Amino acid sequence: MSKAFTKETESDDDDDLSLPPLPAGGKNYITPQGYQRLRTELLNLIDIERPKIVEIVHWAASNGDRSENGDYIYGKKRLREIDRRIRFLTKRLDIAEVADPCLHHGHDQVFFGATVTYENLQGVSRTITIKGIDEVDNLQGEVSWISPIARALLKAREGDEVQLMTPGGLERLEIIKVSYPAPPTSH
Repeated sequence: MSKAFTKETESDDDDDLSLPPLPAGGKNYITPQGYQRLRTELLNLIDIERPKIVEIVHWAASNGDRSENGDYIYGKKRLREIDRRIRFLTKRLDIAEVADPCLHHGHDQVFFGATVTYENLQGVSRTITIKGIDEVDNLQGEVSWISPIARALLKAREGDEVQLMTPGGLERLEIIKVSYPAPPTSH
């Protein structure tokens, strides 16, 4: 059968494939900066990116034969990608629970948004920041609040020892330092 006669599905199931899992009944915690970044991306897709592609597809469609029209074919594909990302971002922002880590500035207990330095029994130390699942950057030492390491550290204090189950077995970690970003100062 010719490709021209096959129907592409635009099911919402595709959206769920890219959703990182949330605990059942849990909230989607996110920092104010992460929320703003996702919101900015959503508005950019809706106000700038999508209208540009719609214009290209409209122009390409007006040229006649669409079966070998690269601008039309690519444009329609790109529109589907943009629409899928818009649905994803809309869903994530709808369930987002903005939690400002600045509120815990000066505390030594681990909560969402904390930057934690811990050390294992071999003396190897590591520093991580606990963030929302939609904003983590592993290369920057950021972990999701639902990750095993974050769950092990949450609610512990500086000097506490926590246990983390790893593929290599149980690991004991000592919390060396807990810090939070300072609240913004108004001038």
